[in-house]
Amino acid sequence: MEEGMPETPETPETPEALLAARHRREKKALQAKIQSMKNAVPKNDKKRRKQLTEDIAKLEAELNNTQEEERNALMSTAGAKEEEIINGVESLGVDGDEQKEEGKQSRVSKAQKRRDKKAAQEKERESRIAEAEVENLQGIRHQEGLKLAQKLAQRRLQIREISSDGHCMYHAIEDQLQQRAVPGPGLKELRSCTAQHMRSHADDFLPFLTNANTGDMYTGEEFEKYCNDVEHTAAWGGQLELQALTQVLQLPIEVIQADSSTIKIGEEYNSTPIILVYMRHAYGLGEHYNSVEVLKEAANEEDS
Repeated sequence: MEEGMPETPETPETPEALLAARHRREKKALQAKIQSMKNAVPKNDKKRRKQLTEDIAKLEAELNNTQEEERNALMSTAGAKEEEIINGVESLGVDGDEQKEEGKQSRVSKAQKRRDKKAAQEKERESRIAEAEVENLQGIRHQEGLKLAQKLAQRRLQIREISSDGHCMYHAIEDQLQQRAVPGPGLKELRSCTAQHMRSHADDFLPFLTNANTGDMYTGEEFEKYCNDVEHTAAWGGQLELQALTQVLQLPIEVIQADSSTIKIGEEYNSTPIILVYMRHAYGLGEHYNSVEVLKEAANEEDS
């Protein structure tokens, strides 16, 4: 600033300015969300691109309507305040009946203020939720889902969600078997067969299990407890259990991952493989298995 020039006083932020600033943030967040939605749909997928266009138009219309309602509400509130001031000036020197009427109007105005404040808080909360959703679209969980969807689409497949309850790997295999002409064993039998196979082939599995505290290979007692947990609890399953299951079922198993190559187990079996999806960031607890199914668009083409 040049010497001798007076400082320009800062203009206090008015409710109108604050609302306009928030509206700009909401539009910016929506544009980021729309861009992520566009990136998630292949350009050559005309059907999904058409649906995407409709969804985007709907989102933009909803935001425009919401912001227009907020602007109108703010203008209405400002008008009410001005009227209250005028009424206060006119009430000087009026008789008792007029003062009672003025008090009634004042109470109505305060009630409207409370309603307007509550509505504004709700809109602010919705805006924060929308911003959080946009941030999530850029997060590792969403990016992992996009990569998996692209890999599966190349094989005309899509994710089939499995509940996250500690049994997800076994439930995913159970689901894969149920999709075949002759369904296989259920959850309890899968766990029991896995544990029994590991017990009877201890030399194949014991060297890969170590005590987390000492780093030593499992003792016989520790290995037996491990197998009991596999059979009777919701202990999470991993590659050792998959190795056992591919031999029990005599079927190959493929595990598709977002950032790594597909794991193939039991390639010696010449059959249609069981296909699982391994997700590192699916839930708050982290790792999770899902099943797969034929891509809906591919299934519709086969039916037509």
